Amino acid sequence: MNESLGRRIKALRNANNLTQEQVADQIGISRQKYARIESGVNSITLDILSKVAAVFGVTVGDITRVLDEKTVVQYRMGEENGSSKKIFDMLNLFYANKHMYTKIQQKDTF
Repeated sequence: MNESLGRRIKALRNANNLTQEQVADQIGISRQKYARIESGVNSITLDILSKVAAVFGVTVGDITRVLDEKTVVQYRMGEENGSSKKIFDMLNLFYANKHMYTKIQQKDTF
C-alpha cells in the first residue's frame, strides 16, 4: 500500500516538475522523510497526504485512488484468470498460423 501511494506521489511530483526538496519544504517535513514516503518505506499520515494533495492541486482521493485500482496485468502475479488465458491462446494461435502461412509462401516461391 505504501509503495503504491509513494509511486503515485512521485509521479505527481514529476508531472509538476518539482524536486523532493521543494515538496518537502512546502509540506513542512525533511527531504529524507519525504523521500521515504515516495519510496514506500514510511507510511503517510492523512495530514501529510492532504498537504501533498494541496501542493499538487489535486484531492486526497485523486492520490489514494491508486489503492482501489486492480492490477491490469494479473498474469504477471501468477494469477491466470480466464480472460488472460484466452488472450494467450489467441496469441499462440496467431503465431502458429503466421508460421504456417510463412512456410506456405516459401514453398510457392520455389
